[in-house]
Amino acid sequence: MKIYVPLDSAAKALGADDVAATIRSEAATRGLDVEIIRNGTRGMIWLEPLVEVETDAGRVGYGAVDVADVPALLDGKLASLGLVDELDWMKGQTRLTFQRCGVINPLSLSDYEAHGGLAGLRRAIAMTAAEVVEEVTTSGLRGRGGAGFPTGIKWNTVLGAQADQKYIVCNADEGDSGTFADRMIMEGDPFTLIEGMVIAGLAVEATRGYVYLRSEYPDAIDVMEEAVRIARAAGVLGADVLGSSRAFDMEIRVGAGAYVCGEETSLLNSLEGKRGVVRAKPPLPALEGFLGKPTVVNNVISLATVPVILEKGAQHYAEFGLGRSKGTIPIQIAGNVKFGGLYETAFGMPLGDLVDKVAGGTLTGRPVKAVQVGGPLGAYMPREKFDTPFGYEEFDGQGGLIGHAGLVVFDDSADMRGMARFAMEFCAVESCGKCTPCRIGAVRGVETIDRIGQGDAAAVELLEDLCETMKDGSLCALGGFTPYPVLSALRAFPEDFNMVREAAE
Repeated sequence: MKIYVPLDSAAKALGADDVAATIRSEAATRGLDVEIIRNGTRGMIWLEPLVEVETDAGRVGYGAVDVADVPALLDGKLASLGLVDELDWMKGQTRLTFQRCGVINPLSLSDYEAHGGLAGLRRAIAMTAAEVVEEVTTSGLRGRGGAGFPTGIKWNTVLGAQADQKYIVCNADEGDSGTFADRMIMEGDPFTLIEGMVIAGLAVEATRGYVYLRSEYPDAIDVMEEAVRIARAAGVLGADVLGSSRAFDMEIRVGAGAYVCGEETSLLNSLEGKRGVVRAKPPLPALEGFLGKPTVVNNVISLATVPVILEKGAQHYAEFGLGRSKGTIPIQIAGNVKFGGLYETAFGMPLGDLVDKVAGGTLTGRPVKAVQVGGPLGAYMPREKFDTPFGYEEFDGQGGLIGHAGLVVFDDSADMRGMARFAMEFCAVESCGKCTPCRIGAVRGVETIDRIGQGDAAAVELLEDLCETMKDGSLCALGGFTPYPVLSALRAFPEDFNMVREAAE
């Protein structure tokens, strides 16, 4: 009997390790031949620990399983959810990047290959560097870390740069509230990230790569370090990648957890052992990045998506999506929702469908007041904007941003002035201090919002002016995007800022 128990951090936080240990102990007591496989999560966090039992018909799910449920599970008397692949949550998705997450043993390279792994790399090896770059460009893949910059254009810049050494740097400093897609991939399907980095290296003629991983992800660090060791031993990494006579190797570097190190130049400074502060641009990292050399800096999901693009072809990937937002997007649903987790779908689904149908509305049963999309720097979207399709340009047109595609849902009890204040406070705490609009502006922002709360109507115009200064004058997105949540809250929910009362007076 094969039983799958997730090793994902979310599942472990909900008791998965204890469940796995109890299954092992109970099976031994009964003399049962049970193989326990620690897989990644399927993304249905509200069902974790989600235990799956392999049957002739497929894998049957049970969740959320508690230690006390184990005897009934082994007796075959525990109520099941049915075949996991047939659950509505799974059937409604288009899983490309996350096709193996929760399905395979994350540290089994043979399992990875049996489910399509390394097919993209083998195809890339048979292509020229320029052909690989063209394939990624044609796919329409854009940076999934938040900026949405076309990946192929970035790669082409690095390919064209002349240098004795080039680098691939993976930005795994996932710090946005309500986001966990990077962690899920690294814990549940690490070889797809490794494969993506190798393909990127072949595409731009880089021979060295680094994953910059935040210290708050100890499980991801352990899995990635072991996966790199396994890949190197199998010849996927090293001086002769899969017998191609082409070299690429990589290592894991752990950062101290500064939010601003999610910005690519701060990350590079930290990676070099310097203080994590933003660099002025130009020069761009694509020309002068890590150690002053041409460097591709891509997010985990961007790189993890490259293997499926090479495996199935650029046109196959580009068929999904909406407008210039090609392919699929792993949407992370959190906050006050019935069904929190990761849902991978093609760009274009209306925000309201994600909130009401996929997430199931609020857990409290109260009306949804707002959804913050894109982490702590994302705009608050009121219900009037719920018909907005999930796409980069579409959200930009509504004064929002997709960012890392995290959704945090709030019911009608939320205080939006308090949330706007939190955005400014967050910026003040996390600012690297390099530029004045961010360093000083965020502190003044907190003070100004407090003045509004005390009934100072004149402070509203001051707050709007301050936000414009931060937008236009900040060196990076931390100061430049903090106005998004502040102004969206101010304009969509004026009653929370005492502005309705002041207008009446």
